[in-house]
Amino acid sequence: MGMEELDEQDEQDWDDAIEILCQSKADELILVGYEHVTSKDVWNCVSHKYEKEGIPPLHKLVNDILSLKATSFMNYLTMSALRGSTFE
Repeated sequence: MGMEELDEQDEQDWDDAIEILCQSKADELILVGYEHVTSKDVWNCVSHKYEKEGIPPLHKLVNDILSLKATSFMNYLTMSALRGSTFE
């Protein structure tokens, strides 16, 4: 089921679940020494690779969030900084 098939309540539930997963990954990254990581940072990192093809099925998105490695996250931040992206 794609995002376009979700009704408003399902979409809110989906967003809430993704927020919880991103916060969980941010907490994990904080535990290994990355002090200022937020759930938004995790989402920006994971969703960055979906810019061209769109949001994938939920199971792939969940896997991508939970399997995000600290090195991949830091590579994303470094590349974003080199491109001149601002961090909030």
